[in-house]
Amino acid sequence: MGTLRVIGGEAKGLRLKTVPGDTTRPITDLVKEALFNILGDEVLGTHVLDLFAGTGAVGIEALSRGAESALFLDKSREAVRTIQDNLRTTRLDKKGRVLHQDAFFFLSLPPTRAYEMIYIAPPQYKGMWQKAMDLLDQQPAFLSPDGQIIVQINPLEWEERRYNAYSEFDRRKYGDTLLVFFEHAQAGNDITN
Repeated sequence: MGTLRVIGGEAKGLRLKTVPGDTTRPITDLVKEALFNILGDEVLGTHVLDLFAGTGAVGIEALSRGAESALFLDKSREAVRTIQDNLRTTRLDKKGRVLHQDAFFFLSLPPTRAYEMIYIAPPQYKGMWQKAMDLLDQQPAFLSPDGQIIVQINPLEWEERRYNAYSEFDRRKYGDTLLVFFEHAQAGNDITN
């Protein structure tokens, strides 16, 4: 694993700490750059929910590029400390909040706000992305009407699933990383000619 850094925005070039051990799945700079090229200006002014946040690299990148706020969740104490350190290093700690909490427990509670971007990058091969999506499907108010959910998994973990609240609108593969984009099911049907 190479060094992790912020690629764009106000904290561009700053290095991020990684979580000790191999419990997290850090996003590579290549995939992160591709993701934020896809998102472009859509990230401006958004509220981001970074589930299974690990190093916090995705939420921090979003903050650096103009997101309004980010809520980071991880159940690992080391990850929580790493995210807090990374927020301080990038001077984005005023916009970021870190919860030492299990993502599934958080998603089982009624949402206190809607997020424009929800990022799901759980540990591999444990069926956790499906469980997170199932919980979000039961509580669609977590996602703002024009928001998107992005799932980061190994392509081998992918399985087609149907959701009541969401539909897939994009899918990108970068080596052993797959990004799958979801929006509210009715969002794609609102387009008028």
